Amino acid sequence: MTKRNRRMNLLYLPALGLVLLFVLLPLVTSVKTSFYNWNGYSPVKKFVGMKNYLDLFKDENFKMAFLNTILYGFGSTILQNVLGLALALFLNTKFAGHKVVRTIVYLPVMISGLIMGYIMYFVVQNTGAINEILGWFGLQGRDWMASGAVGRVFITLINSWQYCGICMVIYMAGLQNISRMYYEAAAIDGAGTFQIFRSITLPLLIPAMSSAFVINLIGGLKLYDVVVSLSGGGPGFETSSLSWYIDNRYFKAEQAGYASAVGVVMFLFILLCSLILNGYFRKKEVEM
Repeated sequence: MTKRNRRMNLLYLPALGLVLLFVLLPLVTSVKTSFYNWNGYSPVKKFVGMKNYLDLFKDENFKMAFLNTILYGFGSTILQNVLGLALALFLNTKFAGHKVVRTIVYLPVMISGLIMGYIMYFVVQNTGAINEILGWFGLQGRDWMASGAVGRVFITLINSWQYCGICMVIYMAGLQNISRMYYEAAAIDGAGTFQIFRSITLPLLIPAMSSAFVINLIGGLKLYDVVVSLSGGGPGFETSSLSWYIDNRYFKAEQAGYASAVGVVMFLFILLCSLILNGYFRKKEVEM
């Protein structure tokens, strides 16, 4: 290794230090805390081994939060990618005002999820916009967030709409990297629009699709802010997510050890999903 290369490697040290300080250290601390019974602030900790993890299997609220997290993660990811790809295909063509439309679609991404949740709260509450519109047609409104099932649907839809702009940008970048000669050759062979999309566009978008799916899946599985501002996890724990449940157990129930165990399980689940998804798309890329 040359002297210049050694100097270049030193430039990685600040980034490495930040990763160690803000990622690895909290992770190690969380794993260690998960083996204790601790209220989060007392100097006294009681070692309980695997008890916190075993208690997860008996905790119905944890099971509810886990299932909701799967819905928010995979449901949002599918919707975001379908919407993002459709918008990318539409906005990849040049028409008057296409840049303005791109900006409008991407704008919700720039808004905090917490703020978006509060904005949408005034849409779905009893005196909100939805009930007011229904009233114009003589229909009876309802308390939309009083039902856990309806609340979960709203949370998934709002999260999907807010972040579909990320998928749109990724897919647009992928579309613009596809050479026009493939489309020209397909047109000469008489291929239709759907055949071109299925046989050329989709296969060549696999790298972009891999990035879009993994990024949005991780974001959906960590969903917290919209849950806090839109439903507060209620009614009861019916719209809770794992991130929200960690906050609830740590700060409200003062069960820091148990909350850490939930966090470790959540981390391992997200890691497993990401590895499986990456492996699947990598195989699809090799096939192409």
